[in-house]
Amino acid sequence: MVDLLNSVEINTIMKLIRFGKPENEKPGVQLPDGQKIDVSAFCSDYDETFFGTDGINSLQEWLTKHQDECPKISDAARLGSPLARPSKIVCVGLNYAKHAQESGMEVPSEPVLFFKASSAVIGPFDDVVLPKNSKKSDWEVELAVVIGAKACYVSESNAIDHVAGYVLHNDISEREFQLERLGQWVKGKSCDTFAPLGPFIATADEICDPNNLNLWLKLNGTTMQDSSTSDLIFGIPKLVSYISEFMTLLPGDIISTGTPFGVGLGLDPQMYLKAGDEMELGIDGLGISKQKVISYKS
Repeated sequence: MVDLLNSVEINTIMKLIRFGKPENEKPGVQLPDGQKIDVSAFCSDYDETFFGTDGINSLQEWLTKHQDECPKISDAARLGSPLARPSKIVCVGLNYAKHAQESGMEVPSEPVLFFKASSAVIGPFDDVVLPKNSKKSDWEVELAVVIGAKACYVSESNAIDHVAGYVLHNDISEREFQLERLGQWVKGKSCDTFAPLGPFIATADEICDPNNLNLWLKLNGTTMQDSSTSDLIFGIPKLVSYISEFMTLLPGDIISTGTPFGVGLGLDPQMYLKAGDEMELGIDGLGISKQKVISYKS
């Protein structure tokens, strides 16, 4: 008798989640009906090892046999970042023409790259903490790419083969640290809690056209950003290929592709986050996240 798993093509469309207390999250999957299940019997975490060993396909195959045995996750459970802390977060600056204009900067002729510390990563509904001496903390809704296979000097035509999926990212930025202090942008991008990710990773097959997704952000219920990834100056294949010229991208690494216009820096007068504010943001197919802003306490 022919084995069923060899007679059908495995469907790799999935939403990956992590749940539980900070630093103790477990891997899960959000099913098409919205139910969330615990898959820690399959793997310990969504990390470099998982993505680098064809974990998505293996998990989907495992679920064809074991899905009904997986414990259900309560709706009250905290959602963490949908992947474990990556080796690096590579960000792309000024990748929407109108955002470059509102920032008072020229549209770049090639991608502008900077790093965001992976220690900034938090869950999609966790609080964002204003750092000590913060005066100009700002919001940035972004589409982030999760690398699924090691990428070094890859061509644009093969770049998508190295993508595991996509995730919603709020690239929070302290503008004084970023632009008015000496050194690189990383200082204004890397404060603790400045990288809310999730609620889930949508696997690559689940997003038909990542270069044509609506993305938006609301501050205290007022829409501040409302645009489309079709306005990206440099699309995802270009970014993956370009970045791989300068560094090896490892499985589980993140590329954050830039934010559209509508940030606090570009308003007249400028507006920045304060304790008590609430941000809500979303991208087509990638869900919605929400963060409350609180003050730093030693």
